[in-house]
Amino acid sequence: MKLTIVAATGGTGRALLDQALAAGHDVTAVARNPRDLPPEANVVKADMTTVDPADLAPAVLGADAVLSCLGPRGKADHGVCAAGTGRIVEAMKATGARRLIVISSESMTTVPSPGNPNPPRHDPGEGFLLRHVVGPPARRFFLRDVYADLGVMEDLVRASGLDWTIARPALLVDKPLTGVYRTAVDRKPRGGFRISYADLGHFMLRCLQDEDTVGKAISLNY
Repeated sequence: MKLTIVAATGGTGRALLDQALAAGHDVTAVARNPRDLPPEANVVKADMTTVDPADLAPAVLGADAVLSCLGPRGKADHGVCAAGTGRIVEAMKATGARRLIVISSESMTTVPSPGNPNPPRHDPGEGFLLRHVVGPPARRFFLRDVYADLGVMEDLVRASGLDWTIARPALLVDKPLTGVYRTAVDRKPRGGFRISYADLGHFMLRCLQDEDTVGKAISLNY
């Protein structure tokens, strides 16, 4: 398949890129600082917060799927998910590309957004600690801006008219690929707290072979 991977130098992006190349896919890798990317990839340098969608269009032209690994690495990246995804959607519509997979967070099952102002109050996959101790302060204070960005991004994706999947991973960790993890639609798989960059990349590639994942937000953890 011809794939475009956006944000290909981050933890998930690089893991996904390596797996896609190993599987024989024709990959275009889009990155802000594309140093040290493998020569097998077609590399496009672009800052997703500022790039003109018209300049991004050649990177997605003819792609069977666009897989976005956008995510904030610090306060300077505030809003990168919504801003970058909006540009991806515009470029895909201009070129006729259809399949889009993006990364969000499993916490988004209970976080409001402009397009989803009244989400479920509780996720049935949450245990007591996550529901009552860890989750509330994260949503209200520590990760409020991150979740707001992800909420707008998810709204953009849902309204795009594309064949989309939203991957909602648990806490991302740098661990080896296992290919073994649990998934659930619109809720967390109960009891898990982590997923590796490599296994998230594995899941994103797996979605390309599974039409049942289109139009769904899918959480995953161990």
